[in-house]
Amino acid sequence: MLVLVLAVLTVSYASSLRAYLQQRSQIGELKAQIVEREASINDLEREKLRWDDPAYVKAQARARFGYVMPGESGFEVIGADGKPLEAQASLNDPDDVIKTVPKAWWSAAWESVELAGNPPPPDPEPADLVDGSVTGGQQ
Repeated sequence: MLVLVLAVLTVSYASSLRAYLQQRSQIGELKAQIVEREASINDLEREKLRWDDPAYVKAQARARFGYVMPGESGFEVIGADGKPLEAQASLNDPDDVIKTVPKAWWSAAWESVELAGNPPPPDPEPADLVDGSVTGGQQ
């Protein structure tokens, strides 16, 4: 009889414990959702405050709609297919940029001295008259 009572109590406590643990996990998930939603609300409130700034509104009108201020000239780059190209939104990796080594000032000055002593030959004068008797690109 005692074993039967213990078995009934164990089953009832186990089901209650399982329900309790499920509720605890659900509460944890709901708290995580609350934190996410509060962060989203904070982001939206900051965005709303930025829209109250006239400079931000002007910048958004320029970026989104291509508006220009009076006296400015607007332009749009067209690709080979005739459609406008979109602006590149990301920066290039600094390691990918071609790096040039600057020349020392004295090497440029010495090249100028050498050039002054040996000037390059003058370019041939352009022809005043064009001879149309030569055909086929041969002279």
